[in-house]
Amino acid sequence: MSRFPESRRGEVVETLHGQTIADPYRWLEDADAPEVVDWVERQRDYAERALDELPGRERYRQLLRGIVMRPRAGLVRHLADGFAVSRNDGTRPQDVWYAADSLDDLVAGGRVLLDPNTWSADGTSSLAGFAASPDGVRLAYAVSEAGSDWQRFRFSNLITGEALDEPELVTKFAPVVWLADSVSILYNAFGDSGEAEGTNTTALGGSDLRLHTLGLPASEDVTVLHLPDERLMAWPQASDDDRWLFLTIERGTESNCRLWAMAQDVVHGRVQLGEPIKLVDEPTHEWRVIDAVDDVAYVITDLDAPRSRVVAVDLAASAAERRLVMREIVPEGSAQITDAVISDGLLVLETLEDAAPVLRRFRLDGTPVDVLDVPGGAVVGLSGRPARPELFVAMSSVTSPTTCYAAEADGMVRPLPLVDAGDPLPEVRTSRGRATSADGTEVPYFLIEPVDAPAGPRPTLLYGYGGFRIPVVADFRPIFAGWLAAGGTLAIANLRGGGEFGAHWYEDGKRAHKQHVFDDVIAVAEHLIATGVTTSRQLALHGRSNGGLLVGAAMTQRPDLFGVALPMVGVLDLLRFHKFTIGSAWISDYGDPDVAEDFATALAYSPLHNVRPGTAYPPTLIATGDHDDRVVPLHSHKFTAALQHAQAGDAPIISRIETATGHGAGKPAQMVADEAADLITFAAHHTGLS
Repeated sequence: MSRFPESRRGEVVETLHGQTIADPYRWLEDADAPEVVDWVERQRDYAERALDELPGRERYRQLLRGIVMRPRAGLVRHLADGFAVSRNDGTRPQDVWYAADSLDDLVAGGRVLLDPNTWSADGTSSLAGFAASPDGVRLAYAVSEAGSDWQRFRFSNLITGEALDEPELVTKFAPVVWLADSVSILYNAFGDSGEAEGTNTTALGGSDLRLHTLGLPASEDVTVLHLPDERLMAWPQASDDDRWLFLTIERGTESNCRLWAMAQDVVHGRVQLGEPIKLVDEPTHEWRVIDAVDDVAYVITDLDAPRSRVVAVDLAASAAERRLVMREIVPEGSAQITDAVISDGLLVLETLEDAAPVLRRFRLDGTPVDVLDVPGGAVVGLSGRPARPELFVAMSSVTSPTTCYAAEADGMVRPLPLVDAGDPLPEVRTSRGRATSADGTEVPYFLIEPVDAPAGPRPTLLYGYGGFRIPVVADFRPIFAGWLAAGGTLAIANLRGGGEFGAHWYEDGKRAHKQHVFDDVIAVAEHLIATGVTTSRQLALHGRSNGGLLVGAAMTQRPDLFGVALPMVGVLDLLRFHKFTIGSAWISDYGDPDVAEDFATALAYSPLHNVRPGTAYPPTLIATGDHDDRVVPLHSHKFTAALQHAQAGDAPIISRIETATGHGAGKPAQMVADEAADLITFAAHHTGLS
């Protein structure tokens, strides 16, 4: 096989904040340019040939298809007065949604509500969200094509399924939110978003939160809120009783936000929104509305509580006094609050205790009721409504996909027999390890091994993320289950920058402190080696998105430490990430490269800018999607070209570029399985897993 496909080195050089920065692969940023299309095809051909030469590829494909393409069901949701759930018999590219008037009828089968498999010939059209109108007559749902973040709202009759003659509303990052009159719906609009497609890399610009009324043309949509700053985004949420509309206004991916409330009144069949009550208008802390009951909003906040607490906000009093009137309901504890619903008049909180989920119920005055004994390493979702008696909890573990449980009033839980999932995956044992980072901080991780794994160092897959206050838990991912089924050891690291241990843990892994995240994963890797779990040659580092950045930074800082690197859809050019699509939102974590201090910090760890010619890098498989319009593929393309140019050792550097897919959401089942199989094939071969 030839060494690597040729990548032309251009002559782009810039002076940024007094430093000379070469960008020889700037030309790879234009995804539609013929030269880039040709480059992608040559890289795809090279990767396919390289992977096909590895032993066991077809065996791993069959293993992963057996894991991914098996009967499964999701979280049961309330739908108007009935219920809905997603199912897949194991043969469909996309899950099908079913609805029924009773839970028993839903368990028995139900009727087809939405079948995304009928929307495209190749199975790449997917459902991004849906909601029923308050009167239970209409359904609004969001469709994504080829994994794009762009979505199109469509409408149908909830009972008959007949499509309604309505314009498709083009949006991005918008939940499906009906207003109280059942004919008005909210969505985010971005300039000429109707023309946005696929690999478009243009920054979004400002946004409008618009109100569309069914029966009227889109040209008559009303702007509820205009946000000219490209980093500001409004997230609407209606209370379950349809009396209130809440607007959470965030700047990019910052957790600190504003919180507004607007009363909903229906006059002559049309909703009228009251003037905004600006409950919080200085974004200094996090505010997440759970729901409202009797004009009292229940909100999760980290104000005076780094691990969060629940407060009750008196909406009437706040409106009258023009200030936030609240009282504490559930105080901050030793565990991080991560999610909540109100179900049957009870507050249900998900907390993380040492990164493991615990579900507790409270009365609305904060009186503890019970702890729900639901097995699993991760809560996939909670579903409940204040005036409905049913509470549904979906759980998963590293070897078990979603199981949905119904919680009873007495605290008992029962699994719902929604599908026959077939034989269980091999049994594993889980323990906790703790490494010490460069600054002395203790970094915990999950260590998961097959129960029959022999003693001694083993090929090990180390996974990490460390960013955006997102908690990392022992959940189900096809690559985890496949690696364990193949006999490998799995380590899941809880790095700073994540959301496992509160606001301080997050703050200590962002912006000027971002290097802490890379120090943390390096410390975990060294601890795995020092304790005899694995060796550097047997250690594969894996992460996606912000976790792809983690892999890129760690492998360029310590190329000697890892036997394999698997960065997926990673943010790898930290000097230009903010110039494309939604990239400027991530300034919250990475800083602003247009500011000298932030530029210096980013340059120090930016994977693309820390590739050194003459260095022996580990075997590396870079994965991306050619339609990824969140972390645009130029990151992976430029990093691939730089590594291939610099590689001094014999190890391969290949780029697995998927077509007709985006950042990951909505990917067809077989594509998910084959991607995970290739990652495992590559890692298994180079770490010695057999």
